[in-house]
Amino acid sequence: MDQLQAMRVFARIVELGSFTRAADDLNLPRATLTHTIKRLEARLGAHLLQRTTRSVSPTRDGETYYGHCVRLLADMDEVEAGFRDAATQPKGRLRVDMPATLARHLIAPALPDFFKRYPQVELELGTSDRYVDLVREGVDCVVRSGELPDSELVARRIASLQQVTMASAGYVRRHGLPTSLADLHQGHLAVNWASPNTRRAVPLEFTVGRVVREVSLPSLVTVNGSDAYAACCEAGLGIAQFPRYRFGDALASGNLVALLTDMPPPPMPLQVAYLRQRQLPLRLRVFIDWVAGLVTTLA
Repeated sequence: MDQLQAMRVFARIVELGSFTRAADDLNLPRATLTHTIKRLEARLGAHLLQRTTRSVSPTRDGETYYGHCVRLLADMDEVEAGFRDAATQPKGRLRVDMPATLARHLIAPALPDFFKRYPQVELELGTSDRYVDLVREGVDCVVRSGELPDSELVARRIASLQQVTMASAGYVRRHGLPTSLADLHQGHLAVNWASPNTRRAVPLEFTVGRVVREVSLPSLVTVNGSDAYAACCEAGLGIAQFPRYRFGDALASGNLVALLTDMPPPPMPLQVAYLRQRQLPLRLRVFIDWVAGLVTTLA
């Protein structure tokens, strides 16, 4: 294994904190990684990694060497990407994570078009609402709603989704149809959404004039996943707020009822986030542009 590849192996072990995960990520035998690190340490005359039964972390020398590796590999990738992009189609594996709702209702049905355009790209699609550590988990980008607090990521806003307050028809029959924010406090319930990161329940939001008003209601159930949030609302357990695109058919059929339509929730920003780097791989650039074009139909 050449020196450049050895540096890539070392960097990936540090980033994933595990020989086994790095071997899976690089599609190499674990024994090859062990042998590579031994030869690298012998070449440098330094101990680079310290191992426990649960994890692998860099030594002080390893941290210094890792910093050099990241810079050198980024420079090399930038040079090679410039040549590849000019002469080839995007190709390779792309790891993406996005909410299950978005994947099921919008992205997955349109993927045949993406692969028709870019047949040499292989997509590994994760679906979650949780925080994803892009470096540790080897993910190229995430699609997330709301604001992203992590300043280490580059966030590109690709849409502002119109939202609607709704409840099931059965819930409205039992609890009545609210016509004001004051009515909400007269025996109404919410399906509470808890942030997967903070675990705090998020209040309902209503735009009154130019002011966003927050309303917290009692709840029989609190969830932290979009599928469970939707299922509990459809089951009649309380009021919830969603992007409109997902429930057009249910609203049209009357199974779900839009509430307080003159005071809609503020639009939900939809963003793609990825690590800061000098030049994005072509496969990542075309995927981001494709998703951005797709979701503009929802805004």
